Amino acid sequence: MTLGQQAESLAQGYLEQQGLSFVERNVRYPFGEIDLIMRHKNYWVFVEVKYRSANQFGGAIQALSKAQIGRIRMAASHYLQSHKLDVPCRFDVVAIEDTQIQWLVDAF
Repeated sequence: MTLGQQAESLAQGYLEQQGLSFVERNVRYPFGEIDLIMRHKNYWVFVEVKYRSANQFGGAIQALSKAQIGRIRMAASHYLQSHKLDVPCRFDVVAIEDTQIQWLVDAF
């Protein structure tokens, strides 16, 4: 298991402890990828997981670029359309630095 996969597993477990339900993981399209798809009450939640072993390069949250946000939004839109879902959704970020977990609800 790679560090990225370990971080995604850690994030999934953390979110499940917070009351979210797991739907799908590592949904990939040629134009973007979604790390985790979860459900929280009426919301479908598209989760970007960022892991950094140290914050010497600005930390996990700063590692999310505008271009990456655009790719995630495009992938989420495609996912909703291909599954014929007309539901409220949001984009969360789970930032993991060393052993600290920070959950940003409705991050972008």
